[in-house]
Amino acid sequence: MQLIFITYNMNLNLKNKIVVITGAAGIRGSIGETILRQLVAEGAIPAIIDKDARGFEYVKEIQNQGIDAIFCQSNLSDPEQIKNAIKAIVNKYNRIDIVINNVGVNDGAGLESSYEEFMDSLKLNLVSYFMIVKHTVPYLKESKGNILNIGSKVALTGQGGTSGYAAAKGGVLGLTREWAVDLIKYSIRVNAIIIAESWTPAYDDWIKTLENSEQKLKSIVEKIPFENRMTTPEEISDTCLFTISERSSHTTGQFITVDGGYVNLDRSLLSK
Repeated sequence: MQLIFITYNMNLNLKNKIVVITGAAGIRGSIGETILRQLVAEGAIPAIIDKDARGFEYVKEIQNQGIDAIFCQSNLSDPEQIKNAIKAIVNKYNRIDIVINNVGVNDGAGLESSYEEFMDSLKLNLVSYFMIVKHTVPYLKESKGNILNIGSKVALTGQGGTSGYAAAKGGVLGLTREWAVDLIKYSIRVNAIIIAESWTPAYDDWIKTLENSEQKLKSIVEKIPFENRMTTPEEISDTCLFTISERSSHTTGQFITVDGGYVNLDRSLLSK
């Protein structure tokens, strides 16, 4: 099926910005793919780093609409592949304006997992963020660009059975504040988006693995204070694009929670 990257335009002055985005070659409807579509709608030039060959198809679709793009197929657990991907992007465009660290897999590396499994989770979900920023910072200093890290409620609430992912996402929030301090003298903003319950293809697949999945889904949705519904990927993407845009020009070091109040609001709101 051919993917059409068309959606509404928020006019955020992102046209021709070179945006490095990891994990954007997910299936249609995933958060990364949704952010990608919105970037294209704004006229930004996406530089996708992902392991899935689907990225080649996405770039072709984007270029057919008259917008340039590049896909660097890379294992984001491999520092050398990350370094080479950034080099390829710079060789093509000679600059980087924005970085969106979006890759993430809740891989279930818990207390029963091996050392190797725990470390693999950290490499993908945390170390890749560090390596992407390490290699893009020299170019962000030139462009006075900004960094957006995609985080998870698991960093704040825990979940159970996912020590690696929880530790990684906690680290992502720590790095967000650390980098905001490190880079403030270069006018580089660094923020994080925290996601809770969002209806994506991966979430749909996960819920179907549970016993009484329909009842479980209903119980989750009932615990989301605002309108008792899940956050859509488009709502997350809209917040991401606003945050990386000039319209958010004095926002840095922030954890922006896009979750219908799931994490932070009083549980008494749920009393019937």
